[in-house]
Amino acid sequence: MHGTGLIAPRVDRVLAEFAHRESALLCEVDPQLEPMAVQLTTALGEGKRMRAAFCYWGWRATGQPDSEAMVKAAAAMEILHAAAVVHDDLVDESAVRRGVPTAHIALLDALDASLFADEATRTAGARNLAMLVGDLLMSWAGQLFTECGLPGAYLARARPLWATLARELIAGECLEILRTRAVPEQHSSLKIIRYKTAKYTVEHPLHIGALLGGAPRQLLYDFSEFGLALGEAFQLRDDLLGVFGDPCETGKSALDDLSGAKPTVLLALALSQAAAEDRVELRRLIGRPDLGEPELETVRAIMVRSGARGAVEELITERAETALKTLDQLRIPDEPAAALRHLVTATVARTS
Repeated sequence: MHGTGLIAPRVDRVLAEFAHRESALLCEVDPQLEPMAVQLTTALGEGKRMRAAFCYWGWRATGQPDSEAMVKAAAAMEILHAAAVVHDDLVDESAVRRGVPTAHIALLDALDASLFADEATRTAGARNLAMLVGDLLMSWAGQLFTECGLPGAYLARARPLWATLARELIAGECLEILRTRAVPEQHSSLKIIRYKTAKYTVEHPLHIGALLGGAPRQLLYDFSEFGLALGEAFQLRDDLLGVFGDPCETGKSALDDLSGAKPTVLLALALSQAAAEDRVELRRLIGRPDLGEPELETVRAIMVRSGARGAVEELITERAETALKTLDQLRIPDEPAAALRHLVTATVARTS
């Protein structure tokens, strides 16, 4: 078995043990912090562990052997992702993630309603608690990475990339906020997904694993070509699932991107390719907070009729083919090559 299937259970164990230990230490400060500890543990409780897998196989691609210390280092990628998810849910005001209440919704129960003048103030308090949960997760990611057990000289090779990763991830998030509710444009939307998702999902985890393993510069260049193409395919698939996916599988509402007027490539293509009357209808509906199933079906129909959905599928296919072509040219051991090929399929064919 290759890809996430081999590494995910090991990453799960690392994260469970780490979260249990660190949450207990948090609650030693004061028992009232228990709700935050629960959200920290919940944030790390589920996931495909794809970022950890890319990091691990980046290490193995350099010829390094399997290593429990490396699994711990790779697991740090998942804590970073969990932090990004908590913050993203705050920005998007999402109520549900993976089928359960998001952190800022769940933490309402930690605040006694009788102590607040109104519900808006209590809601703001819960959002502040969730923001701090995300901040602590960011800290946990660096902590697990530095204490993973790999030699200090190995860690030093990869540590500078953490600053780049954080800078580019935040840049992408900021660009999305700045361009939300503006008329989306395909090039601009692709830039957002490159920085918000593609780099920290595939390229940077591969680079961190490869740098830990002492990769030559050429492999890092090749991993950038592979990782950016596949990372963009990942987010383009996410954009499609955000509108056309089954909430029972995706774990979140199919209305979030539409009511939030997110500047996705899907929406950019729909607005540029739709017939005049359909563009008017899209502009009337996108961004409304009261969207329901009838409006969702109307938007879906326009996106299909305009060819936007098909065009995004083509973009996904093109990027997956680029990633596979690049992978075929890499001079890396057979096992990581097979695992990375498996991850390409898992990335583009997923339904959640």
